[in-house]
Amino acid sequence: MWEKDDIKKVLYTNEDIVNRCKELGKEITEDYNKEDNPLLLVALLRGSVPFLSELLKHIDMDVQYDFMDVTSYVGTESQGDIKILKDLDGSIQGYDILLVEDIVDTGKTIETVVETLFHKGAKTVRIVTLLDKPSRRVANVKADYIGFEVGNEFVVGFGMDFDQKYRGLPYIGVLKDECYK
Repeated sequence: MWEKDDIKKVLYTNEDIVNRCKELGKEITEDYNKEDNPLLLVALLRGSVPFLSELLKHIDMDVQYDFMDVTSYVGTESQGDIKILKDLDGSIQGYDILLVEDIVDTGKTIETVVETLFHKGAKTVRIVTLLDKPSRRVANVKADYIGFEVGNEFVVGFGMDFDQKYRGLPYIGVLKDECYK
């Protein structure tokens, strides 16, 4: 069982997140309304689900969405090699893809997923992430739409977890070191 006392500090409140999703939704709408191709949001399970849910409310156009479940984490560290646990349900041939992620950390997972989506026939692939952690980037990946930039702290909440805990927090916080060390 987790405790709210496990959070060292709150980085972004629910209100901060909703307001940023409104801004991102407007920007995405403006960019993709210029395109003639169908837009498919591909969300990476499980962490991006709350972000996808909030973001969809603020994209003012008809979009489809699907999910992939990939993993590369053990505890607090990305291992780099991804494993696809759930693939897309349908063909993405000719689609513009907006890859929805909770956090871009080392970039290794996103880099591999982007390559996979192009291999499957995506016309374009852009990335929207709730959090960007460029200080840990090792792959040549840059998100096109960024909610917030964070430092090298272990964040949880709003879908992000530590060993499947803390996902349900309505805000993004920094986990106390003693909770994962």
